[in-house]
Amino acid sequence: MIWHVEICLKLIFERGRDYPWERPGSCPRCQNYRVWGHGFVPRYFDGFSDCLLMRCYRCPACGCVITARPTSHFRYVRCRIETIRSHLKERLSTGRWPPGPLARSRLRHWLANLKCQVQAYLTSTWTFGLLAGFDELWGHERIPVARVR
Repeated sequence: MIWHVEICLKLIFERGRDYPWERPGSCPRCQNYRVWGHGFVPRYFDGFSDCLLMRCYRCPACGCVITARPTSHFRYVRCRIETIRSHLKERLSTGRWPPGPLARSRLRHWLANLKCQVQAYLTSTWTFGLLAGFDELWGHERIPVARVR
């Protein structure tokens, strides 16, 4: 289970395992108050040359493994939400991708998946535009740039 927390990725990169992680108050699945440390898991994020160690916790009652994830990122996506949205906004308003280090194939992947998500979940009659669809899907806790499942 993913546990979104406010963390500074730069500090995690600098400190590694010595980063002062806060413990979840209870298990998000069963609400048990006891949650144990369960080690670290490597995760990759844009802007960092090496993987960052994200803290994991385990609930002894239900066995749920809780993995910390920054609130600035979607699950399974290495790039910040604001970066994704700004690149899509630039493309939709000017017709061109902004210059930068992100691969065009990755940007096209996000745009194509956003179109599919809007059609699948907001219906094909959605008339408010793709960027508004991004915000609407994000508000419903969906990942707007992920593949439709």
